[in-house]
Amino acid sequence: MEITGAALFVKALRAEGVETLFAYPGGQAIDLFDALYGARDINLILPRHEQGLIHAADGYARATGRAGVCLVTSGPGATNLVTGIATANYDSVPLVCFTGQVPTGLIGNDAFQEVDMVGIARSICKYAVTVRRREDLGAIIKKAFYIARTGKPGVVVVDLPKDIQQAMGDDEYPARIALRGYRAEPPVHMGQVKKALSSLAQAKRPVFLIGGGVRIARAEGELTALAEKTGVPVVTTIMGRGAIPTGHPLYAGNLGIHGSHAANRAVTGCDLLFSIGVRFNDRITGKIGSFAKDAVIVHVDIDPASISRNVAVDIPIVGDAKKTLCLLLEKAGPLPVGDWAAQVAEWKAQRPIAPANSAFGPQRIMEGINEVFPDAVIAADVGQNQLWATQYLELNENRRLLLSGGLGTMGYGLPAAIGAKLGEPGRESVAIVGDGGFQMNMQELVTAVVYELPVVICILNNGFLGNVRQWQQMFYGRRYSGTCMRRRKSCPPECDAPGLNCPPYVPDFVRLAESCGAKACRVARAEEVLPALRAAKEERRVPTVIEFLIGPEENVLPIVPPGLPLDQMIDGEEGENV
Repeated sequence: MEITGAALFVKALRAEGVETLFAYPGGQAIDLFDALYGARDINLILPRHEQGLIHAADGYARATGRAGVCLVTSGPGATNLVTGIATANYDSVPLVCFTGQVPTGLIGNDAFQEVDMVGIARSICKYAVTVRRREDLGAIIKKAFYIARTGKPGVVVVDLPKDIQQAMGDDEYPARIALRGYRAEPPVHMGQVKKALSSLAQAKRPVFLIGGGVRIARAEGELTALAEKTGVPVVTTIMGRGAIPTGHPLYAGNLGIHGSHAANRAVTGCDLLFSIGVRFNDRITGKIGSFAKDAVIVHVDIDPASISRNVAVDIPIVGDAKKTLCLLLEKAGPLPVGDWAAQVAEWKAQRPIAPANSAFGPQRIMEGINEVFPDAVIAADVGQNQLWATQYLELNENRRLLLSGGLGTMGYGLPAAIGAKLGEPGRESVAIVGDGGFQMNMQELVTAVVYELPVVICILNNGFLGNVRQWQQMFYGRRYSGTCMRRRKSCPPECDAPGLNCPPYVPDFVRLAESCGAKACRVARAEEVLPALRAAKEERRVPTVIEFLIGPEENVLPIVPPGLPLDQMIDGEEGENV
């Protein structure tokens, strides 16, 4: 039986188990939307901007573990996906992005809304392809889903010319596909595992360093069991936070330039660094020459290209994190490292991230979220709000945190929380955003309203692009250039001291939210935090925006100044090194 390419596209989505499609129509994708008309088994979500669309698909994928699927038109529809493609691919999120394209006969002729989407996306995704023949369509879509989901997950872009969508052809969609030379999950090398176990058994000060790869592999249970079996302390990157419950006695905290005192000291002083699913990027290493300088380094990663790229390692293990952890758990035994684990725990107790009884501010807000939302998916934006979330949120198997880690994309938090709620409607969804990041995709508040999604949006409003402002304060002589969100044309040209004479903040987030059909309130005192969060939790049909007015010069501490090793942290408002 012959059907159109557009009809085969819909058949393929059904065969791949796609239940939710994040889509925005246009001329070169109209045949695909026509084929979707009346498809009750595919929930078509229409966000308000393509960038919000792909971040929502990203949040859906991270929350559910399934591939997120996007559909947009050619030209600006496709190019509006670019930041989201890079964001998801950097963090190994499985997405399949379908983009409309001008007919094949017009490709290369500067037709209306024509762009070389494959050329644009090739360097920021796992695979990109333009379908040139109708007979290849089914196999290419099957290949796209297979590549996105397997091995190190990532983004696949499929460019669909309009004539391919309209052309008649076979209705068969392949049940499986074999890709020559593509090894999705290479077998774990047992010889290297034995070397790693031998080094672990001989170590006196071992540390497990855990990255986002463990969470991607859904190997949290295996990691926690291995830590408990061996007694080895655990530190995480911010992407790995939650791989072991943050309240676990063996967990020392986040590593890196905003890492905890205990985690940074433990990695600096360890004699074996057993790392799993990390990239060793500059945000966690500090000065490379001083990073774990006395340690044997083991590195487990499914991507061989990631091993020894940034930090030279002694024992490389290429393999899936979950399978490798299962092997380690089977063969490892208790280790005599109790004194070392106790020392790390003592560092953690002596130097917590912040005093337990701090005044109203980010810590109190995060503690309120911990109390009110014990079973939630939380999506944080980028900036100080993200860093406070990774410091103070307690994560476990019931409360998970979604982040743009590798690319650091502002505007991610709100649409990702929407996607997470669509993927897991039975769980609460919370977005933690700054006032700057919220404004980058605040139109998606309308998406949450029209789809009746009771997402809770917590805006930490300090009137600044806070992370850059903090660097300007600490390292650039308080020259607040381009970071004040209250600034107007009539303001003086130089300002280093935000005060009472600043213009009123624009927009009024409460009135904006209410105009969109959402609930909203403003919180300025500690005693208002829990009532506001509880009221938001009770709302069942529309999103709630809570604007938290925090101090304009609240800082994220500790911080490792640029170019210094991890153990040279600034750990207080007065700037003392510890």
